[in-house]
Amino acid sequence: MKFKLVPEPPADLGLVADAQAAVPLVPGSEDDCCARLVRRVGFRSRDVARTWLTFLRALELATETPEGFKRLRTDPSPEYLREHLLAGVYGASDVVDALLAADGPLTVGDAFDGFADRVPDWERYRTTAWESVWRERVGHLLGWFVLLDLAAERDGGYVATDALRTHHDDDG
Repeated sequence: MKFKLVPEPPADLGLVADAQAAVPLVPGSEDDCCARLVRRVGFRSRDVARTWLTFLRALELATETPEGFKRLRTDPSPEYLREHLLAGVYGASDVVDALLAADGPLTVGDAFDGFADRVPDWERYRTTAWESVWRERVGHLLGWFVLLDLAAERDGGYVATDALRTHHDDDG
């Protein structure tokens, strides 16, 4: 399963480990887990914490059980995060393909334009602001790619790094 929610990328990857550590080892309800994330990590709202909880699930750092959400004992190393971001987040592979195919720096708008037709229909009908929601998600993905050395910012856009090319070649 791929997850759609992507939080704003942090200044450094330490926040991922902090967020993972805030999720309990003993399953708890979504409300309890979000409260812990707000309290222990300092997220500004329950909505931000919920996005992070979903993102941690996409990265396979947390899971949902019949009893609730719990932390998985996995080291969120950069290599692990790269692999699981690309495999677990909806649209990540599409944005990678756009980066790799671009002749020059790819803007968030260009990446979104190339991805917009893959936004599920029900997402389009759920809100009239679907384009801004998904444009923001694509922007967050690109920010995570920079944080994980899969992309670099250049001339007002993003370019694929050698690490992304190597990862893509290894998978393809």
